[in-house]
Amino acid sequence: MGATLKLRLLTWDVKDTLLRLRQPLGLSYAAEARARGVRVRPEALSRSFRAAYAAHSRRFPNYGRAAGLSSRQWWLDVVTQTFRLAGVHEDALLSPMAESLYRDFCSARSWALLPGASETLSECRRRGLRMGVVSNFDNRLEGILARCGLRHHFHFVLTSEAAGAAKPDPEIFRAALRLGGVLPEQAAHVGDDYRRDYRAAREVGMHAFLLRTPGQSTPPDVPPAHALPALSHLLAVIEKG
Repeated sequence: MGATLKLRLLTWDVKDTLLRLRQPLGLSYAAEARARGVRVRPEALSRSFRAAYAAHSRRFPNYGRAAGLSSRQWWLDVVTQTFRLAGVHEDALLSPMAESLYRDFCSARSWALLPGASETLSECRRRGLRMGVVSNFDNRLEGILARCGLRHHFHFVLTSEAAGAAKPDPEIFRAALRLGGVLPEQAAHVGDDYRRDYRAAREVGMHAFLLRTPGQSTPPDVPPAHALPALSHLLAVIEKG
């Protein structure tokens, strides 16, 4: 890995690496519907969301940026289709529910810090490491990080919407290296997704760490030292070199 002094930039995934949703998405959608007098099972909404999200992502990748869509409109369409697939067809309800949920997922109350996130970021900064975000997220991410008390840790926040490329596309990592002003071998990426985070970062020549939750298996090409059982393990691994 090389000693701490040789590592100048750490880039971070956000969702399920630093922040996670406070409750399953289906519960949030069901609560929004219930507040408007409509009862839908959370499990049905979770299934519908997965289908709507997958279909819209295939048709309009990366929030429809190349097709001229705004990420806001992209999300409103996904939420509306989620409710339609779950059996809610009242047009007078669909638009206000979609708008409300889009706003809710910008707020700190929708997100919780993963254990060790704030402390690990603070320690990395204290050791003089430059840090950035590389995330397949839309332009709400800056505000979410600020409201959750994390934005100040990062020199830059690079979303796939802004970059015009989504992980595992190497271009988003190359853009992050340019923003960080470092060579690939001077940088490491931390994330929870093997293909989008670990493999993609390694393929551009960066170091990488894969966050594993209890019970998750580790792919065979990930050395044990690169698999983190918790964020708090990161500094010890970096300092070992």
